[in-house]
Amino acid sequence: MTLHPAFAAGRTAVVTGAASGIGLAAAKRFASFGMNVVMADRSADLLTREADQIRAQSNRTIVALPTDVSQLGDIERLKAAAFELPGGVAVLMNNAGVGNGGGAFQHIERWRTVLETNLWGVINSVQAFTQAMIDQNIPAAIVNTGSKQGITTPPGDTAYNVSKAGVKVLTEGLAHELRNVKGCQVTAHLLIPGFTHTGIGGQQGAAKPPGAWTAEQVIDRMVGQMSVGDFYIICPDNEVTSELDKKRIRWAAEDLIQNRPPLSRWHPDYKDAFAAFLKSDKS
Repeated sequence: MTLHPAFAAGRTAVVTGAASGIGLAAAKRFASFGMNVVMADRSADLLTREADQIRAQSNRTIVALPTDVSQLGDIERLKAAAFELPGGVAVLMNNAGVGNGGGAFQHIERWRTVLETNLWGVINSVQAFTQAMIDQNIPAAIVNTGSKQGITTPPGDTAYNVSKAGVKVLTEGLAHELRNVKGCQVTAHLLIPGFTHTGIGGQQGAAKPPGAWTAEQVIDRMVGQMSVGDFYIICPDNEVTSELDKKRIRWAAEDLIQNRPPLSRWHPDYKDAFAAFLKSDKS
């Protein structure tokens, strides 16, 4: 497989949320490509330990920078550190995220935390890095980690859904703008993990559920799909197939077209219709 040209030895990758889970798996993979890696996370001690291990195993320049992505000043410091390294910033992976926000009319402070991290963290980073990455005139990529919950928006953690729906819209707009910049060599990609065993939701240190993918499987999928030019990188898992994902996404979109109640997939009046749709040939 020919890799995306951004995955080039001697260049630099920046990863937020890099101390665990998908971000950590990405940092390790980028280092294995011979890239220098700037790892950012709020968990300073864990970040330093993981960076030390990657540095020892890869013999690459690995920078650990404690960062609160909700703070633009922290992101500016992250940018400055990344552009000090040789070879140019070829990959920016905005992966930092938190959950446990709450329902539509609950937990306003938790809402603020989720939106400031998951959405404003990505906005801050895209605003800080994008033009400088374009101006390098080298192949580069910006990857933003979204979620299926930002597409099908299941009941439960509405705050998280809103944050990830915002990341989807932001990344779509970014991709459109980049492809309309003359001579631009920067591509944008939306990573959409499935059920993944990560540190989010208290999973750190716990046994992997059988239905979950590992973070490494998600990064395998990401690298492969980026390398063939895909924007939407939707990951299945050990419980949900790609075909089931397509059906769920189509049903959610058709709530608007069919003028059904919102979130009709979970509405008792549509239980039988949704079950029949899953058994149909539509995808």
